[in-house]
Amino acid sequence: MPSLRSTQSYDATADPRALAEEQLPEALHCTSLSTRVLCFLALGRLDLEDHWKSLQSEQAFETVRTRLCSILTSTITTAGVILAMSGVFVTTGSPVSYFDYTSPAPHCLLFISLILAMIALLTSGSSMIRWLHTDRHWIQEQLKLGGYFVLSYLLSVVTPMFFVACSLHCFVFAMLIAGFSSQNMICRVVTAVWMITYVVNIGTILMETRWKYAQSR
Repeated sequence: MPSLRSTQSYDATADPRALAEEQLPEALHCTSLSTRVLCFLALGRLDLEDHWKSLQSEQAFETVRTRLCSILTSTITTAGVILAMSGVFVTTGSPVSYFDYTSPAPHCLLFISLILAMIALLTSGSSMIRWLHTDRHWIQEQLKLGGYFVLSYLLSVVTPMFFVACSLHCFVFAMLIAGFSSQNMICRVVTAVWMITYVVNIGTILMETRWKYAQSR
């Protein structure tokens, strides 16, 4: 009987403590619009409540870490491809006369795309290392502080995606300018079809993102 009473007493004191740890810290309750947008882009939610719950168990945390590392891996791959293509276009001349991408505007955009792709590789690589070597207890302590630490935490995922998206857009715009500046009619038609496809895809992505954002509110 004494051992049973001690066990019951331990459970009664342990449960409230565990419940308190699972509750969202006060510093994470009040979030600005920018923080909510970053949460949505990084975690797919408008707040950190679900993410905080995932930090309470190793299995849930590993699921989150695997998903975020997968996103960063895709970002690294995309940035590497853009970096290679931009590097080729910047360092070599056009093999045909009717598609001149060495004019000032396309060449400048290609160079910007190259730089942004390099930044995307660096930021995504550093974020990948951070996620592979971090643990949930350290993340909990950082998030409890709120403010700058929360922004830094979210930006470690969003920043690489931002740079790789900007790099891709610069590359596409450079190709569009070079295509529409061509004197060859076939080249212009192909460029127009490519632009329409590009606009439709971007519009679809934005509509899906807006719908998901509205559903998360």
